Amino acid sequence: MRFETLAVHAGHSPDATTGAVAPPLYLSTTFERAGDGSFPAGFVYIRDANPNRRRLEECLASLEGGAVCAAFPSGMAATHAIFQTLAPGDRVLLPEDAYYATSQIVRELLGRWGLRGDTVDCTDLDAVRRALETPSRLVWIETPSNPRLRITDISAVSELAHRAGALVVCDNTWATPALTRPLSLGVDLVMHSTTKYFGGHSDVQGGAVIARVEDRVFQSVRLAQTLAGGVPSPFDCWLIRRGAQSLAARLRVHCENAAIVARFLTGHRAVSAVHYPGLSSHPGHAIAARQMAAFGGMLSFEVAGGRSAAMAAAGRLRVITRATSLGGTESLIEHRASIEGAHTRAPEGLLRMSVGLEHPDDLTADLDQALGGT
Repeated sequence: MRFETLAVHAGHSPDATTGAVAPPLYLSTTFERAGDGSFPAGFVYIRDANPNRRRLEECLASLEGGAVCAAFPSGMAATHAIFQTLAPGDRVLLPEDAYYATSQIVRELLGRWGLRGDTVDCTDLDAVRRALETPSRLVWIETPSNPRLRITDISAVSELAHRAGALVVCDNTWATPALTRPLSLGVDLVMHSTTKYFGGHSDVQGGAVIARVEDRVFQSVRLAQTLAGGVPSPFDCWLIRRGAQSLAARLRVHCENAAIVARFLTGHRAVSAVHYPGLSSHPGHAIAARQMAAFGGMLSFEVAGGRSAAMAAAGRLRVITRATSLGGTESLIEHRASIEGAHTRAPEGLLRMSVGLEHPDDLTADLDQALGGT
């Protein structure tokens, strides 16, 4: 089945008892044993498994083309579980441009337990090759990256990492499997913040890890999920699974709108740079065109005049909402440097925008007046 069909049907079937087309919500925390002590339905306790979570995990594994999936209550819980599979003294390579909390979790939390983290420009294959001359256990990829939308050649980096004996993990939150399938490009694990495009409506938090094969590494992820109790609620699983059904349709509009907004911003006198891989001027455009079905709904741009000008422009917006997060139906914008704080690599004049499902003319008109056009 093609992606759109899988999104509707994977992990989804009419309820066997009632025939209900929409799956029921299973709130039970525990499940009855048979007289012989067995569990004929396959469920024991909510921390181990739940019918709604199982449906979601089957859906996400299918959409990513993976063998198995573990769902978590947030993207950071999923990230933490992956790093927990490593040992003290192991080295992790992280991209220079990436979600700031990913490096934070290595630097400020697991670093105290002996995990080592170094950054590298993942868009520079020579730099990656040199970095891998020092033994590394894991290479983390994020493409498009947050917040400057740099594009990593997933196949090339995966080949270099595997040759050096390292695992490869890709944060596929911004692209989703509707646009990029990292497992088919050589990645070992895919991580998602399902809060974003899978949920799709800014009303549920979740995360997931999908593995190409059910090996020892994934079993360690599953163990961290179960023993630490890092499991999403049944209702959260139900909401994310529902959101996945419309993912392909929503992303088409996100991508179309983002391309229109990016072209508008490129020609605006108050904007000094636009970061969007759909622009032919973007340094990663050719790679993105090869490994993405479309260029995504995220972009960032730099306002001429730096921090004060960017903050002032954001403050004048009327349609676009000033808020953290992405992937919802509404357009969101934020000043990344002030969000990330002291360790930020984001330019002071940069605004990151999640382009929503509004009419693009309303979005460009709002940006124009906020940037001083009218």
